[in-house]
Amino acid sequence: MLSKVVSKEEILSKFQDNQTIMFGDWHGEFAADDIIDGMLGKGVKGIHAIAVSAGMPDQGVGKLIHAKLVKSLITTHIAYNPSARDQMFSGELDIEFSPQGTFSERIRCGGFGLGGCLTPTGVGTEIENGKQKLTINGKEYLLELPLHADITLIKATKADSAGNISFRLNSRAISSNMAFAADLVIVEVEELVEFGELGPEEIDVPAPIVDMIYVRSGETRHVCPMWQRLRAKAEGGTK
Repeated sequence: MLSKVVSKEEILSKFQDNQTIMFGDWHGEFAADDIIDGMLGKGVKGIHAIAVSAGMPDQGVGKLIHAKLVKSLITTHIAYNPSARDQMFSGELDIEFSPQGTFSERIRCGGFGLGGCLTPTGVGTEIENGKQKLTINGKEYLLELPLHADITLIKATKADSAGNISFRLNSRAISSNMAFAADLVIVEVEELVEFGELGPEEIDVPAPIVDMIYVRSGETRHVCPMWQRLRAKAEGGTK
C-alpha cells in the first residue's frame, strides 16, 4: 500500500503565499507545531486563515498572526491573542467573526458539498450584515455560506502509513470536519503505527481523505520500526 508519510520539506513545498488554510488547533492547543514553525521559517505570507480562534502569540496559528503573515481570518473569537486585536484595529488583519456553532456547520457544508446552512443565530445583530435573510414558517434565518480551503492543517495522535488517523479525547475538536473541507489535507501526528493496528472504532478520519502525513519530532511515544524506515527514506537516508 502506498505510504502517505513524507518529510517536512515535502510538506512545506505545498504552502504558498495567499492560500486559504484551515487550522485545526483549539486556541493554540492541539496544533501542528512543527509544520507551523516551518511555515514561519519559510515566510509564507498573505494567508487567509480559518480557525476556531486566533490562538495565542506563541501557539498554533497565533504564531503566524503574530508574525503578520496572515492577511484575513475567519474565526469565532480572538480574545487570547493581543496581536490579532491590535492588527484588526490597525487594519492590518481582516477578521470575520462567526458564532462557533455556525462556524462548525459552515465547514461541514464546505466538506460535504452543501450550498450553506440556515440558522437563527445572529438575527438582529451585526452578524446579519450583508447576509441573505429568509423567513420560514414565520421565523427568520440567516443563510450562512460554506467554508472551504486550499489546505487543511491538523494534528492527530496516531496515524498509520495509509493515512487513517486517530485523535485522543477532545483533541479531535473541529479537525475531523476540516479534513473534509480542503483540497489538500496535511496531518502532523505524534505516533505512527503499523497498518491495521488502528481498529475501526479508533479511526476518526479515514485514509482516503488524508493526503500527507508527517510524524512530528521530539515525541516520546512508541515509534514502530516501519516509521524509522519510512522516515529515513523520506529524508533521503538509507533504505
